[in-house]
Amino acid sequence: MRDQDRTIVTSLVLLMLAVWLGFFFHRAPRFAGSLYGGMLGVSGASLMLIPLAVYSTVKRVRFIKQRVTSWVSLKTLLAVHIYTALIGSIFVLIHTGHKFNSPLGILLTATVLLVTLSGFIGRYLMSHIKLGLREKQQMLQQLQREFELTSHSLENQGADQPLMQSTSGQLRDWLPWGGQTEPTISSFTILVSSIADLEYSILVHSWMTNWFQRWLRFHLVISGILVALLAFHIWSGVYYGLRWFQ
Repeated sequence: MRDQDRTIVTSLVLLMLAVWLGFFFHRAPRFAGSLYGGMLGVSGASLMLIPLAVYSTVKRVRFIKQRVTSWVSLKTLLAVHIYTALIGSIFVLIHTGHKFNSPLGILLTATVLLVTLSGFIGRYLMSHIKLGLREKQQMLQQLQREFELTSHSLENQGADQPLMQSTSGQLRDWLPWGGQTEPTISSFTILVSSIADLEYSILVHSWMTNWFQRWLRFHLVISGILVALLAFHIWSGVYYGLRWFQ
């Protein structure tokens, strides 16, 4: 994701938190049932749920995915879902009028915040752990080849003789001699240490990737809880007398 998009999304998250923290300074108990409050509530819920439903359906139903992705990519649909979910959560928080007296209202507000923040963390923060894993694995393979070649050279040459020709490209950054001069026995020792460090980095990277998958499942679970709470909220509003748009 581009830095500009990440900046915009981060700004929206901060705005959402600022709107939520506004209850320290502002209370409007009747705003949620007013015309503007009702419009914000409906608009916010629609922005949060409709793009989510579209994205989830396209992603998981194969024949729909084949048809839709010929026109618009999953990446674009995910971006639309992220932006609309953030804007929708802001609308929903404004809709509350900072009245968090009922257990349902408190649960809904907390769930909206959890869903939005977990999605932000999963998409824009934890996704960075996936970046570079493939490159690290490729680099490790190259270093291991360097190790095998250097070991073979050590068996056939004196310790004070050059071992092999230096390589070029990204591998230069990992080679202890920087690809500038031919290695010797001392640089071979550093090469072994570099391989160990890279293997440990890949191990940590893989562990973080697995943890990210668990975080994604958490986001999906609380998203389902949000849908259920929102459905109950709408039902209770209708059952006890809908005052919106009056």
